[in-house]
Amino acid sequence: MDERRTVKVSKYLSKHLRHRPERIGIALDENGWVDVETLLSAAARHGFAITRAELDHVVAANDKRRFTVDGDRIRANQGHTVTVDLDLPPAEPPAYLYHGTVARVLDAIRAEGLRPMARHHVHLSPDRETATRVGARRGRPLVLTVDAGAMHRAGHVFRVSANGVWLADAVPPEFLRLRE
Repeated sequence: MDERRTVKVSKYLSKHLRHRPERIGIALDENGWVDVETLLSAAARHGFAITRAELDHVVAANDKRRFTVDGDRIRANQGHTVTVDLDLPPAEPPAYLYHGTVARVLDAIRAEGLRPMARHHVHLSPDRETATRVGARRGRPLVLTVDAGAMHRAGHVFRVSANGVWLADAVPPEFLRLRE
């Protein structure tokens, strides 16, 4: 499978497993899962045929590990704008986590902290390199350091998705630092 097709299938899956399942006539269960054959049939009916081999390749090869297949079902690991409960248990975070962003939103972040916006959670990276790649999607990246240990001690809950992305309801500004 060539790289262009891999990216195209990945984006299609993200759109329909995270944001718009109804657009192709599928329904996610309460935890975000859908039957693989239901997904593949719906995609084909809507003019975007995906083989099971292509789906498995995208799940295995995606550098961000956006999707999980469990037997005959699939779901996105995080980033949903539709209502799902990923049923992730609370987890003790490392001392520091990171968030990639860009300069144009820095004033708002300094005033309000990190908010989930249209998503269910704020996404945090376990390392600066990953956060840098995330921030670079929107321009010249800035990496914020999150004092996750202090947040956790203050009672904030963290969860970690299957692909290692840390999730929090919000990050108040007092737990953020920008190393310039």
